[in-house]
Amino acid sequence: MKETDMLCCSDKCDCNVIYEDKVLLVKESMPDDEISYDVSDFFRILGDSTRIKILFALDNNELCVCDIANVLGMTKSSISHQLSSLKLNKIVKCRRDGKEVYYSLDDDHIKEVFEVATRHVLERREVDEEV
Repeated sequence: MKETDMLCCSDKCDCNVIYEDKVLLVKESMPDDEISYDVSDFFRILGDSTRIKILFALDNNELCVCDIANVLGMTKSSISHQLSSLKLNKIVKCRRDGKEVYYSLDDDHIKEVFEVATRHVLERREVDEEV
């Protein structure tokens, strides 16, 4: 697509509705602003490479802060800080066993979103390497 084509597409559209039934269907199914903001926040929280590494560590494992810090070569305090954000946003959960606290992914939805995103990135890399 040429830059001039992109500019006209990014300008405010002044055309008439072409597929009114589709437009109405999409409008009816659009979430309210609060849901959009919450989904945006969810992806913002995941937009940090350290947090993503933590999710890799927890994808199939329940681990304590010390173990996560060891895996990532980071301090316990920096891992604890990241886990706090992930826990606050319901991306990870914790379980206490005596003095130890173990972390895992919050639920199957988080696991699925994380694994689908990872597969997507890996598949895109394979396609890019073929080109």
